[in-house]
Amino acid sequence: MDGAAAPPEAPRSIGRLEPDGAWIGFDHPGDRYRFILVAGDQQLVVVADTDLLLALAIAHYTEAFSGGPPDLEATQADLSALVGQLVREAPDARQRALLTEALDAIDDGLAGDAVASRLAAARVAGSAQADPVELLLARAEELLRGR
Repeated sequence: MDGAAAPPEAPRSIGRLEPDGAWIGFDHPGDRYRFILVAGDQQLVVVADTDLLLALAIAHYTEAFSGGPPDLEATQADLSALVGQLVREAPDARQRALLTEALDAIDDGLAGDAVASRLAAARVAGSAQADPVELLLARAEELLRGR
């Protein structure tokens, strides 16, 4: 796989914020990836920037969250498509090279910590704002407050 897999239109889960609680993930219903928070029967979404998408991918590979809906769990192909799009949209050669390394690690099936470290390097190159898990929790809290 080279990152050319079709992006998911249906939501893909990264995991639950707490047992039996709301879960977070992503989808790609059009031309942009979105961050998703599903709480009960509500699906809250926001268009995601590169940093938020990388935070989701890091959380997936570090297993920071668990227990999302098994039928919607993000797969290697889903993450490959996500990072592949980030490679194509990279603002500069340095970040594109780092994202390509992360994509290669995903496509080669490297261990989660190896993939996560490459994703984190690409995130830092893009001026990351906060710890990836803290960023995801903060974004989820913002969405819950705004509903």
